[in-house]
Amino acid sequence: MLAKILSYGLTGINGYPVEIQLDVNAGLPGYDVVGLADTAIKESKSRVKAAIKNSAFNYPINKIIINLAPADTKKEGSMYDLPIALGILVAEEIITNKSLENFVVLGELSLNGEIRKLNGILPMLISAKQMGFNKFIIPKENAMEASFIDKIEVYPVETLKQVVAFLKGEIVIEKNDCKTFESALKEHDYKHDFAYVKGQASAKRAMEIAAAGGHNIILIGPPGAGKTMLAKCFPSILPDLTFEESLEVTKIHSVAGVLDPKQGIVVERPFRSPHHTATLIALTGGGQKAKPGEISLAHNGVLFLDEMPEYARNTIETLRQPMEDGYITVARNAMTVQYPANFILVASMNPCPCGYYGSSTNQCKCTATAIHNYLSKISGPLLDRIDLHIEVDSIDYEELAHYELEEPSVEIKKRVNKARAIQLERFKDSKIYSNSKMNEKEFKKYCSLDKECTDLLEIAFKRFNLTARAYNRILKVARTIADLDGKENIEKKHLMEAIQYRTLDKKYTV
Repeated sequence: MLAKILSYGLTGINGYPVEIQLDVNAGLPGYDVVGLADTAIKESKSRVKAAIKNSAFNYPINKIIINLAPADTKKEGSMYDLPIALGILVAEEIITNKSLENFVVLGELSLNGEIRKLNGILPMLISAKQMGFNKFIIPKENAMEASFIDKIEVYPVETLKQVVAFLKGEIVIEKNDCKTFESALKEHDYKHDFAYVKGQASAKRAMEIAAAGGHNIILIGPPGAGKTMLAKCFPSILPDLTFEESLEVTKIHSVAGVLDPKQGIVVERPFRSPHHTATLIALTGGGQKAKPGEISLAHNGVLFLDEMPEYARNTIETLRQPMEDGYITVARNAMTVQYPANFILVASMNPCPCGYYGSSTNQCKCTATAIHNYLSKISGPLLDRIDLHIEVDSIDYEELAHYELEEPSVEIKKRVNKARAIQLERFKDSKIYSNSKMNEKEFKKYCSLDKECTDLLEIAFKRFNLTARAYNRILKVARTIADLDGKENIEKKHLMEAIQYRTLDKKYTV
């Protein structure tokens, strides 16, 4: 007897329909899976057989052939256990094909018949909804994740026995309640706040600009100056995620298996801080199943590289393309997957091996060659893609010892949110959320200059030998500064401030 059950597969963060075609016929007992199935799917034989028997159903002593259509697309994962088991029960006439009509079924089976949590449920359900499917049977542990998708019917289940009883009409399973994004939002209690960062007014100002416009930033200074603390405070002034941004982030975290099942959706901008020993694959993504890496997990959030020169050069050089394009393509023998990677890079570094080159309080003991070799670990093209280069020097005792709190993050965030609101209105007809992602069309429209500003930029361009990319980034930063100032057009003072953030790479050239 032939059974057909609809399920779903996953490539990157995009789902595609998979039809489970199952045929049970007389012959020597066997269990064959065709359709480019991976090892996890082929091993489903033991899980499915034990789950059916331990759920008090008969397992056929016949030849079982399972085809995963389309047969020319590689299938991975354990999400097909439940639909395969239901197909066998259809063949045994315990349930009918008609009872499964229009259902998309996903779930991994335990040996005792329990249905386990899956990774990547959200992108599969979103893709299925876009193709017109709206009825789903999924693991109960994934219910919260699915509850933020509206206009679909989701039936969360715990055991194979429960699914069979539901399909036979013996029990009623309540549909998953749909939740709003606003209901998931809450007041965030950040561990780090700019109120406790003493001094460093210029660095705080630069980080406010970076947060308002989504600009990359690098902090250069001696040990103990507060670079790491400034970076850790940065998320506390970032604007809240929009629902569209949140869904993008949640898709990636769901596929990677790092999503909190109790929360179901990501409501805080990610802050990823990989150790400097992180491998290239850990940063960019890949492996046997082409999983997302740190730069994709930081999508719509922050990627913090502490002591940037300590990372392997070939590893950090891979940041150049995603910093420019906002995505990364992971190519492997079995597949090629594209992941979003639209992050704000926050980097920190010492100016030399001893850390005190250029310091106003300590003397550098490094040779010119040692300084050159240290700084050359970060290439010019990579530095060119970082909009704001900020010098962070040590603070004196008087600043450190006073007990008054500085301006808190909540006040800075108000200004950032105001500037971001201007940008969201400006780019409402596109998928751009910040000034840093303007394309050429928006750039020419919103970054126009008067003659005084044009002359000033020409002088800076020639004096500092800037590149075309640096020219564009200066204007984008100036546009953000103007937004923070509530001005419609870029003025001379905005441009002058933006230019000063591009000079540190010249100061530290050896």
